[in-house]
Amino acid sequence: MDDAKLTELLDREAIRDCIFRYCRGIDRADEAALRSSYWEDAHDCHGAYVGPADGFIRHALEVFRKGPRNVHQVSNILIEFAGPEVAVVESYFNALQRGPDGSGTVRQYLLAGRYCDRFEKRGGEWRVADRVVAYDWVEEQQPPSEDEATRFGPRRPIGAAFPDDAIYAAIRKAATARPAPSAAS
Repeated sequence: MDDAKLTELLDREAIRDCIFRYCRGIDRADEAALRSSYWEDAHDCHGAYVGPADGFIRHALEVFRKGPRNVHQVSNILIEFAGPEVAVVESYFNALQRGPDGSGTVRQYLLAGRYCDRFEKRGGEWRVADRVVAYDWVEEQQPPSEDEATRFGPRRPIGAAFPDDAIYAAIRKAATARPAPSAAS
């Protein structure tokens, strides 16, 4: 395999990783993960919000304070390079979102669509420079009437916001774990 093909494969994986980081950031209310998926000067057209990505992130942080439940799944990630440091990326998503609206009424939606992104590679790192969210499906659903403890029953742990979610416990545990001694030791 030549160097150009290897670089392209590594770039594709870095772009996918960035998309997955965005999903963790938005679902787990993880500001650092969310910010790490956009360049500081990025633009975002995200439904009712159109403007700097920083404004979208600040808006999302406000929503996080209301304790929503979000699940984003991405698939069909098509990456088309427009040069060595620019890529156009289409990622299909399904999102389940539940939380209070402006009047405090809990609402729940099933959304499907695509992130239509321009990624840029700067300093060896790929991030979103411009995002347009194209919605292909919006369905308002009836939110459940029971509380989460009742609905989830013995299924624990329940997904939570940063830093309380199980993934952050696993990350902390891995960071403090000592490597097992090798047979040569």
